[in-house]
Amino acid sequence: MRCSTRALSDNFNTLTSKGRLPYGKRPFLLPDKRILIRILPMAEKRNLKKVFDQHVELEDFFTGFSVKSDKPAQPAGSQNDDNDIIAQLNQIAKEVDACRKCELGNLRTHSVPGEGNPHADIVFVGEGPGADEDAQGRPFVGRAGQLLDRVIAAMGLKRSDVYICNIIKCRPPENRDPRPEEIISCLPFLKRQLQLIHPKIIVALGAHAAKTLLETNKPIGQLRGKFQDFYFDDFSPPIKLMPTFHTAYLLRNYSHENRMRVWEDMKSVLAELGLEVPKK
Repeated sequence: MRCSTRALSDNFNTLTSKGRLPYGKRPFLLPDKRILIRILPMAEKRNLKKVFDQHVELEDFFTGFSVKSDKPAQPAGSQNDDNDIIAQLNQIAKEVDACRKCELGNLRTHSVPGEGNPHADIVFVGEGPGADEDAQGRPFVGRAGQLLDRVIAAMGLKRSDVYICNIIKCRPPENRDPRPEEIISCLPFLKRQLQLIHPKIIVALGAHAAKTLLETNKPIGQLRGKFQDFYFDDFSPPIKLMPTFHTAYLLRNYSHENRMRVWEDMKSVLAELGLEVPKK
């Protein structure tokens, strides 16, 4: 079903003005692109030495934590069940690679379906691939991805313990904001991935991921720091979703306060899972 940006905006504004309807009792909606938060570029004449020093400090903050030597225990199940989940995730990846539902499929170098532990308790969901991800076909491998790796390590986990993916699976030109029709095309892939992995917690990295998964137009500053309910369908109970700032936002908007806000969000995730916060 094709749906224009104008129609999405009208439907979204009409329903949100009347209060949130039960999940599944309304069509899938996305906030209009005009109300999505934009990350402002770094000032052109910013002191380069200060930027370098701040970046080093930011990276150092998320290093030095102990890392678990053992992976979290996998859910009980047969080897056949495990192989079936992996096979289905691989099938989704093949479908993503073959997808041409929007123009991004013809503009990308590689699709970026996602990667990680098929039994992960935590799934990190970002906005979309950047240049490095498009070149390698893997999520979060650029500077923002390297910082995410440090955040995961600071939580006492390894990248192989979690699953990492994005709302959209192909890079928009010049890293522009994803368009509503592009998100609509990609979202079924993401929801199938989440249903197969069935994590205990989803961490939505940034405004686009949080707004899309929660079907809201609230800014990320209001959403972050509090667990929200994410519904797979009309029949399953919700799982916890923690919105937080994207690591790319941390790199572009460095401050001790922003850094600590993300770390407090991750400590809440650990507490919800019954895991201790590692000590340096």
